[in-house]
Formats: sequence, structure tokens, C-alpha cells
Amino acid sequence: MVWLDKAYIGHMSQVSGVEEHRLVGGRGDGMRLFLVRNGRGLEFTVSADRCADISRLSVDGVNLGYFSPVGYVAPSYYDGVGNGFLKSFTAGFLTTCGLYAVGTPCHDEGEDTPLHGSVGNTPAESIQTHQTEDAIVIQAKIDQSEMFGRKLVLYRTITCSTQDNCLSIRDRIVNEGDRISPCMVLYHMNMGYPLLSETAELAIPSEHVSGRTAKAEKGISHWQEITKPQPQFEEECFYHQFTDKGLAGIYNPAVQKGLVISYDAKQLPYFVQWKMMGEREYVLGLEPGNCHPDGRDKMRQSGNLAQLQPGEEVSYCIDLHFFRNESDWRNGFTRINQE
Repeated sequence: MVWLDKAYIGHMSQVSGVEEHRLVGGRGDGMRLFLVRNGRGLEFTVSADRCADISRLSVDGVNLGYFSPVGYVAPSYYDGVGNGFLKSFTAGFLTTCGLYAVGTPCHDEGEDTPLHGSVGNTPAESIQTHQTEDAIVIQAKIDQSEMFGRKLVLYRTITCSTQDNCLSIRDRIVNEGDRISPCMVLYHMNMGYPLLSETAELAIPSEHVSGRTAKAEKGISHWQEITKPQPQFEEECFYHQFTDKGLAGIYNPAVQKGLVISYDAKQLPYFVQWKMMGEREYVLGLEPGNCHPDGRDKMRQSGNLAQLQPGEEVSYCIDLHFFRNESDWRNGFTRINQE
């Protein structure tokens, strides 16, 4: 294509690249944000001071993620007690939950764990970006080490293609301490308006679905239905099970945009669908993880708590593909499912 001919381009940022910005004012003051554009219509923002998570994401200017009422909140405002996480839960397209706890606050082995852990409110120790002919790459190190305690370090690589509208998130978590440590992670990906509306179609070809609560169990026959925003809606969570490949997709003909999430279900054996159809709290969470969100104590009691020995490491990968029309979305969904 013509735009790839450098003779037409003064500076590569005319077409694609990464730009670092800082927020000024409010609770997000000083936060480092990396705006990524791939030159094909995909744009997203990596929040360096919030675990190198993805705060905003759009295709052709159409927003796909959810931004909560709290907006951008710097990690200095994080409240790590009980449900204090919600005071700074920006949501964005991706919030990483973990690494020592995920889900419901609980008391486990003498420790009070907060909602969803603290890694999503931890700044990157270092972050680098570079661009090749085919991709834009962001690499970050997020250190969760404690004095006289656990020492888990997350090494994150986000790779965005400049040839197609797709990106991958690859995480390597290393126990750099001298003791065994819980290692919990949940990729809290949040779909928002206008991708999310009552005209959206949801596809999760799981082998089994169950409700997290009695309300969710009652509504299990319509887990895939997206409604209009409702006042005082009570959230519903559905647990999906896959054997080999985890797969979830959403498409909205009203904006002609869709996406597909794929991952290895053997590495990440849990998948949570968070259905929150409230007014202003209108969000659909599509959330692979190595645990469920019922608390670390429940994971330990069931014998399914992931832990790392000293020096041990584990890697996870999430792939995301973005589409502009229904035919491409359906064909892409089938192709990715068969790969």
C-alpha cells in the first residue's frame, strides 16, 4: 500500500507509532500514558503507572472498552483494604487482577486479602517501546516484591501488528523470592459502549456454563443476552469452562465493530463473564484467568490455588483480533477457533 512507501512520509508517527503523554490535574495527575497507533485504525493506551494495562482502545475511532465513573486514578490513591479497589477501578479495556489475590476479599492463612489484589495499581518499574517493520512492541516490568515477604515480578510484552488489527499480551511471572508464593491472575477485559449495547451479539462457545450466585443461576438461560442499561441492576457472573482453547467474541452491527479473544485454556482454566447492565455501570467483562473470583481462601480450600516455588516462573498469553464487519468477524471467529 502507498502509506508503506517511506517516500510519502516525513516522520513515521505520521502513520503509526507510540507517543508518551502525561495527565495533568485530578486524581490521575502525573500518570504516564503511552498512546499506540498501528496505522490500520487500531489505537490503544497503555497505562504505565497501572500495571501497563490497556486503559482505552478503539478501532476507526469507535470506542470498544469501558471507562468507569472514577476515571483515571493514580496508584497513590489506591485503597488496599476490603473493597477499596473499587474507589480507583478505572476498568478501561484491561485491568490485571492479582498477583497475590484475586476476587472477593478474604482471610487466608493469617492474611487479609483485598478485592482483586494490588498489581493493577502498581506502576511499572521500567517500560520500553520499539517499532519494527511489522509490529509495535511495549515491554514493562511490574515488581510486586515485599520486604520480609513474597517477591513476584511480572514481565509484560504487548505486541501490536502494523499489518493487521490484532495485538497480543504476553506475561511472564517469576518468583524471585526464597519462599513459595500464591500466583493468581485474572485478565479483567471490559467491553463498553458503543461496542456494547442491546444490539450486540455475544459468542462464547464454552462446554459448560454455571452461575456464580443464585441470581446468576436463575438467569443462566439468557447469559448471552445484552440489554439496555437498567437502574440498580445487580451484577451477574457466569463461569465458562473450556478444555483446550478459550474463545470469546462480541460484535455489534450498529457500529460494525467486533473482536475475538483467544487463549490457551490449559494455562488459564477459568473464564468469567461479568454481566453488569446498570446505568453508567454498563459493562461486560470477558475475563480469562488461572483462578475464579471467589477469593484466595476458596481456591486454596478446593486445592486449585496456583503457586510458584522459589525461582519458578509461569507464562500466559492473550490474543485479540479486531474486525470491521459481521462477515469478517464470523469468519475470523471460525478461523481462530480452528487454529
